[in-house]
Amino acid sequence: MREITSPPLVSTAGHRNATDLLMQRFRSDPGHVAFEVRSGGAAITEPWRQVTTQQFVHEVRALAKGFIAAGLQPGESLAIMSPTRYEWALADMAAWFAGAVVVPIYETSALPQVTAILKDAEVRLAVAGSAAHALLLEQGFEQAGTAGLGVWTMDARQVSDRADLARLAAAGAHVPDAAVEQRRLLADLDSVATIVYTSGTTAAPKGALITHGNFVGQVLNVAAAYTEVVRGDGNTIIFLPMAHVLARGLQLICLANGMRIAHLSDPRDVVPALGALKPTFLVVVPRVLQKIQASAAAAAAKKKLGPVWALAQRTAVEWGRFAEAHDADPTVRAPFGLRARHALFGRLFYARLRTLVGGRLDFLLSGAAALDAELSLFFRGLGLPVIEGYGLTETTAPLTGNMPGSIKAGSVGVPMPGTTVRISEQGEVLARGVGVFAGYRRAADNEEAFEDGFFRTGDLGALDERGRLTLTGRSKDVIVTAGGKTISPAIWEGYVEGDPLVAHAVMVGEGKPYLGGLVLLDPESVAAWAEREGISDLAGLRIPHGGGAVQIDDSRLLSAIGKAVNAANAKIARSEQVRRFVLLLTDLSEANGFVTPTMKLKRGAFTEHARPIVEKLYAESGRRA
Repeated sequence: MREITSPPLVSTAGHRNATDLLMQRFRSDPGHVAFEVRSGGAAITEPWRQVTTQQFVHEVRALAKGFIAAGLQPGESLAIMSPTRYEWALADMAAWFAGAVVVPIYETSALPQVTAILKDAEVRLAVAGSAAHALLLEQGFEQAGTAGLGVWTMDARQVSDRADLARLAAAGAHVPDAAVEQRRLLADLDSVATIVYTSGTTAAPKGALITHGNFVGQVLNVAAAYTEVVRGDGNTIIFLPMAHVLARGLQLICLANGMRIAHLSDPRDVVPALGALKPTFLVVVPRVLQKIQASAAAAAAKKKLGPVWALAQRTAVEWGRFAEAHDADPTVRAPFGLRARHALFGRLFYARLRTLVGGRLDFLLSGAAALDAELSLFFRGLGLPVIEGYGLTETTAPLTGNMPGSIKAGSVGVPMPGTTVRISEQGEVLARGVGVFAGYRRAADNEEAFEDGFFRTGDLGALDERGRLTLTGRSKDVIVTAGGKTISPAIWEGYVEGDPLVAHAVMVGEGKPYLGGLVLLDPESVAAWAEREGISDLAGLRIPHGGGAVQIDDSRLLSAIGKAVNAANAKIARSEQVRRFVLLLTDLSEANGFVTPTMKLKRGAFTEHARPIVEKLYAESGRRA
């Protein structure tokens, strides 16, 4: 199959712009709890403050008045740089109520990135999450040479020359409600709602123009497609960066459909928050699922139940595979032996894991990176189905997704309603539909971005007979060996990255006689593994400073990682297998330039930096996988 279209389920007619998603909910059920907000400094387990839709609309209007009083004009840009928190949502919606365009900036961005975005987007006013962010924004305005209307902080400040949002709202108290309503209705579905700068794994960041119609079309149609997930008595926790379009799209879906939202700025707080808030739905990245599985294995090993857990894990995968094979007829019973084992391990392990994540989770949604098929099957076997999806900034997040009752592990599912996916002659995934953006801010960036009216995603993939998409790599990441063989490294890398000890895996071999691998270790996971194995001399692994990479030659780690490499090789053709690999430890912070704000590895930047290591890998005998 070369092309498939999913027709829209809901029309966008009746919506002036994205603010109507909130206002229609406000008119239908103003007293419904929309947010659960953690008080500053309060423990995760303490009661969270509840904010109704009516209260949220009141706060949004008040802040919008402040933006208007500060001099923000319709169509001008407002930047938000902050960790994920309730005030991010407040500032985002208030900017739209004031008729502005929102420009998110990742909280981890460095001054040159902040400056470039402020200048390119012609930002007039900025909202900061902390004093440090406020300073960066102020310096960015100065270096960009643009006249701003000021930087406002989310927290109450003691410094008189830097006001907070509460003071800003108070300063706008004289602005009449009618003026805000007039501003709110200025934008239509074709108007730009936000300029989101791509994370740039293969090129310089580009400003994607996402319209109000993109948001409205996605929110209405995704909610209609996932009625088992999106429901009024449900709730979720958002801990992805709010600068990411997926988090903002998810928030709008919840706001429009009455799902309670809680925000967390630190992913390490997620596990204790699950028990306190008991979400029904959660968006995660595969790394989170890997760590949950690894933690369960570690807990079992500590109780001398390692072999029992290993069998429980295999049983969960087997159960998940059986369930997937019989999605069309869920009344088919599994073989007696599998049912017996699954019931036993359900009491020993699975129920406890479900309780650990709050006890109410119906589904997990995984995105941002490839999800190992066996990991997906494992969670399904636990009773926690994982809906894997795929999308980009330019598609306003979800482009495709598996559907409840029709989940195919290893696939990223079918096109979202209102979307067409086409596979080009070169194997590239092309997209057209309600979520596909209006183009990039700079005309030059659009020259090769579209083909025959379709957006070129840069990803390689294939459609099966049911229209489900499977991704096979990045079009710009292919490796051509000395023998002329063209290899897409993403599949092997994804398999190896399924090991919790591995932060990133990079296949190399451009112009070489065979393929090699650079395996970047996860220090936190390695330390936990060393403790479980009783290895004391690995507990002190230190990440090198200054952007360097250190090679790790510990035989025990090489053996452990070698199993993951061998397992990955066994799943692919011989010509695509890695023959030699090295273990590396490096600083993977965004400041080092090797990862994007969403922690995706910039392959080009890293492999260029690691060129001496690659040359050494081929010059010496190396390590055979």
